[in-house]
Amino acid sequence: MAKWRHEDMEGWLAAFQGVSEDGVSETLTENASKLASDLSADARNSGRDLPFDRQPAGFDALFNTLAVAEQSDSIEKEGWAVEPEISVSGRKISANITDMSMNQVAIAIADRKISSREATQAALDALDAKGPALNLVADLDRDAALGAADAADEALTKGGPSGRLHGVPLGHKDMFYRAGRVSGCGSKILENFTPDHTSTALTKLDEAGALDIARLNMVEFAFGTTGHNSVTGDVRNPWNRDHITCGSSSGPAAAVAARTIFGTLGSDTGGSIRLPAACCGLVGLKATNGRVSRHGAMPLCFSLDTVGPIARTVTDTTLLLSIIAGHDPADPVSSRRAVPDYFAQLESGVAGLKIAVPKNYFYDPVGDDVGGILESSLKVFEQLGAELVPVIIPGIERANELTTLIIMAEAALYHQYWVQSRPDDYGPQTLSRLVTGMAIPASVYIEALNLRQKILADFAAAVFDKADILHLPMLPVPVPRFDAFDAPGSAAFLEIVVALGHCTRPANFLGLPGLSMPAGFTADGLPAAFQLIGRPFDEATLLRVARAFERETGITDGAPDG
Repeated sequence: MAKWRHEDMEGWLAAFQGVSEDGVSETLTENASKLASDLSADARNSGRDLPFDRQPAGFDALFNTLAVAEQSDSIEKEGWAVEPEISVSGRKISANITDMSMNQVAIAIADRKISSREATQAALDALDAKGPALNLVADLDRDAALGAADAADEALTKGGPSGRLHGVPLGHKDMFYRAGRVSGCGSKILENFTPDHTSTALTKLDEAGALDIARLNMVEFAFGTTGHNSVTGDVRNPWNRDHITCGSSSGPAAAVAARTIFGTLGSDTGGSIRLPAACCGLVGLKATNGRVSRHGAMPLCFSLDTVGPIARTVTDTTLLLSIIAGHDPADPVSSRRAVPDYFAQLESGVAGLKIAVPKNYFYDPVGDDVGGILESSLKVFEQLGAELVPVIIPGIERANELTTLIIMAEAALYHQYWVQSRPDDYGPQTLSRLVTGMAIPASVYIEALNLRQKILADFAAAVFDKADILHLPMLPVPVPRFDAFDAPGSAAFLEIVVALGHCTRPANFLGLPGLSMPAGFTADGLPAAFQLIGRPFDEATLLRVARAFERETGITDGAPDG
């Protein structure tokens, strides 16, 4: 195999960045035609999952070595094993149900302080009031949602709650398949696609008693970090509609932040859970690769795709993860590790923990506004008893570039038939990225995968040999305005796009868990966040550290005015 060279990557990225957002170059179109195989229309139009392949054995072995010790006691999946953060029993319920956290609503329904119908009606009313201006909803069935809520109330009367989210209305990114219901994936190509199976993550939420009341808008085929979608329209940020939400889980994050639903599922391949969560002032968790099943979730990049929660509070995020985590034989890369009790150490604080702070790469694009907020968050952790450990991570700058290459190459594989047969049905941004992916040589793509082992080993030695967790920037710049993207292909445009994923993609490339945590507000009043990266399968420490910050600062108590 030819040795990978940094200049080779620069060449491919230059080709990617040089493609106009308004069209596709003739040369790349010719390359796509030559490289794309002649797959049948029936196979491509089925919309079913592609097989997942495991990573090279060396990477898997190293990954498992770095993972936290497996716990023998897995979390109880039925009943009320979770100790709630805040009980509303015996208290006056908020006049506006949608201001309550997901955990509070679940407890209120179980205690019969409110009904599922009341909670669902409140959510539907909020979606009706705020959804159009923010462009949140791909589709919802009001009658079906209220019918499900009535059924949940009746079941509660007869036998108690069916699970920890009994009767709680949620909505999810329009890429999680539900048998018999359209899953449009933010696209024209799949606008009428009706799957014959339901995603494992949705099934687990169903079993926990949650209601799925809305399909929420997203970036076309989850392929983009800015949140733009020329097919279904751009989702607006509820903190300020002139600003983006980032993507690709744009609708889910905006819907939770706008207090229209109580929690949601997203996908994260290059930052698509964490970035929208950061822009919208929410907690977003990218789980360890293999921790949450991807079965029944639209594939983008089978080497890097992950599924995870976006919620208003750390407790809500913990609750969602505890429900959806676990092995699934329908996803070949699903881990068999027992799911720990994520609530066991949630309130344990950070005293005695070592938090690594990077001194290279991650802070390169960070300005004074965001930098000051990050510095303040580190001071909070010091005051709570954590030790800050400066680290230098060799070779980490490659991870961003390599992630981009892997995503483009694998996305091109999934879309190759449609790119040839229905190119006009893609938005220009999505099409240009897919065509560029088809031009990436197999040798370059394979070498990018093989480099994961070396970069992970260097990362572990630099970080996990010295600390328990890594604290770093989330979005290194203030949340951009929509008008910052008015000149596609310009130097300013490309600078913003590159900056958005600067800090998120390394976690995807290495398969590590990452959490976005609100940290404050920039001068323009938009949310800012920090990010935590942990060892494989150590989501518990991420949540514990984030909860300590939340408890000390009350940062998740605020909400947008609109």
